[in-house]
Amino acid sequence: MYYFDYDEPLFRPPSEAHSLIIQVTIGCSQNSCGFCGMYKMKNFRIRPLADIFAEIDSIPLPHRPYIQRVFLGDGDGLVYPQEQLLAVLDKLASTLPRLNRVGAYASPNSLTTKTVAELAQLRQRKLRILYFGLESGDAETIELVNKRFSPEVMLTLCRKAQQAELKLSVTAILGLAGRARTQQHAEATAAWINALAPEYFSLLTMFRRHNDAYFKCIAPLSNGEVLQEALRVVSHLNPSHTILRSNHVSNILHLAGSYPKDRQKIIAQAEAALQEGRRHPDWFNLVPDYEEEFF
Repeated sequence: MYYFDYDEPLFRPPSEAHSLIIQVTIGCSQNSCGFCGMYKMKNFRIRPLADIFAEIDSIPLPHRPYIQRVFLGDGDGLVYPQEQLLAVLDKLASTLPRLNRVGAYASPNSLTTKTVAELAQLRQRKLRILYFGLESGDAETIELVNKRFSPEVMLTLCRKAQQAELKLSVTAILGLAGRARTQQHAEATAAWINALAPEYFSLLTMFRRHNDAYFKCIAPLSNGEVLQEALRVVSHLNPSHTILRSNHVSNILHLAGSYPKDRQKIIAQAEAALQEGRRHPDWFNLVPDYEEEFF
């Protein structure tokens, strides 16, 4: 939902498609990940509270009762200073009578800025879901991408959010480790998700967007190898309560289901896709060249 003159490009999770987007920050506070091209064209900054309030006040009165969800951008809304973030959430609640959920991206860096008690304060003011990019549970892959936080530290930070009863939507990236560590990447990522059991887990697939230098560091996976890696992930996944999705535009295999209930069905779907892929060797051995044209 658009009302404002956004600092483009504007990114959001797929599940926030019908949300009002408020940019409380511009860019990402942790804009060093080699694989990620989302905010490379922006210098990170925190927007003044007065500017955010003015935007909220500009929402047309007839529209306000229809807005039920808000997403706080840009790439790291959670890093916004605590007292000011509380004020933003209070302002949203007083302005939007039917508001029932606020969401935001959360980096490992931003989670270090909040205590469990502070996260609980945010939840009480309707911040209910955080979108967290794990990328990989494999320590060597995480070091290669310059994530700056180890999988173990990221697990601890995410558990802090769970203690505050915030929902977590975690993403990992198929093909991130290239051929050299595809097995370790898949199995360690599944083990990390099993340990956390977030409410949501999504798989994306590596593609080109301001990250050509990173592609030179790895041997990219072919279509068939992406399917093999996806099968390895879902075969090792067994969290206690997690909804899986792989419906991003970058994915060649779309999966959906709930763990543990749909585990065998998801594995069977991945196996069937791999078997079908092998029937088309030209496609199976082709390295996908998906690239975002503009951003």
